[in-house]
Amino acid sequence: MINNKPICISLFTGAFGLDLGLEQAGFHTVSVVEKDRDAVKTIALNRPYLQESAIPRELEKVSSQELLEEGGKVLNLGRALVPGEVDLVTGGPPCQPFSTAGKRGSVMDPRGSLFMDFIRIVKEVQPRFFLMENVRGLLSASLRHRPINQRGKDYPALEPDEMNGAALKIVLAEMKELGYNVVYNLLETADYGVPQNRLRVVFIGSRDGESSTFPLAKYSKDGKFLPKWITLKDALTDFVDIQPEFMRYSENRLKFLRLLKAGQNWKYLPKELQAEAMGGAYNSGGGKVGFYRRLSWDKPSPTITTCPHQKATDMCHPVELRPLTVRESAKIQTFPDDWIFHGSISSKYKQIGNAVPVLLAKELGDHILNLMQGNKPQGKEITKQLSLFL
Repeated sequence: MINNKPICISLFTGAFGLDLGLEQAGFHTVSVVEKDRDAVKTIALNRPYLQESAIPRELEKVSSQELLEEGGKVLNLGRALVPGEVDLVTGGPPCQPFSTAGKRGSVMDPRGSLFMDFIRIVKEVQPRFFLMENVRGLLSASLRHRPINQRGKDYPALEPDEMNGAALKIVLAEMKELGYNVVYNLLETADYGVPQNRLRVVFIGSRDGESSTFPLAKYSKDGKFLPKWITLKDALTDFVDIQPEFMRYSENRLKFLRLLKAGQNWKYLPKELQAEAMGGAYNSGGGKVGFYRRLSWDKPSPTITTCPHQKATDMCHPVELRPLTVRESAKIQTFPDDWIFHGSISSKYKQIGNAVPVLLAKELGDHILNLMQGNKPQGKEITKQLSLFL
């Protein structure tokens, strides 16, 4: 800590969602690395003190010494920070290779990705903790994908790098090399008060061997022992979007959406219209629950995406014939109402959809800060299936 304030370096910062939550918990972000031009302008608009580091840049071209120097300037130390002085390094390396929404053939070895630059910065900066988040697909991703039609008794057995979880083993092995105690878990954001069902894998690494737990849930789906999940209605009922920004539906989409009520999707269309509405997707596999989807007032929102008007991941308002607005999406991601997003409507959607929900980040920040202060917070014990104490 510097001046009794825990300090943080942020990698793959995006629109500052993770950092905002950590800020609310008491952390002070002193340097950011983000390559998206609109996202860095979003950061600079809202946190002018970060203007020097809030420039488009790629992490693979940034040295740890640059980050330490930027941190020293923000804190007015008259010197650069030194390794071991930073309390937390955070980030979510680009997750497309591990996404279950994409083509499974897109998986790849994390050792050849930006994940290794995250590891490099942690190794060189030596923070007391690191926090890394990613999509749930990382838990099951292979290093090399074998098509389904090339598996079975007539084909050779899967090789180790074709097995589910092969990518995760590499991630954990690289983290072990750092010398940190590492735990990981799959967290449901709705359990922490976010009005949205969103599953994220979170890794917490401790340089000094602090307790291996995660914060306890505060809400539950059934509401038996904890309050029920926050619903879309809870989040938006009293929210007034003064200047609503959203992408408009085509008349062809509206033709079918007009026939649906809150909580319904394409399966509720008249049978004779379903094939016309779905086009080529009608005979494809999968649940296809996002097609022509009107959101339900009485449940948390589905995962906020980067493109809420996309055909397969529709986020249509329960009553109005439009997708969620930019500000409604930000509200569901628990951004403050006064947070300014820079860029076009599509860019704002992208920044919001890629962000870590602010409230989840605050819960994680509170938990880590308790550990730093020598407290042993009540936490969720780690299961063998979802964590490893390295």
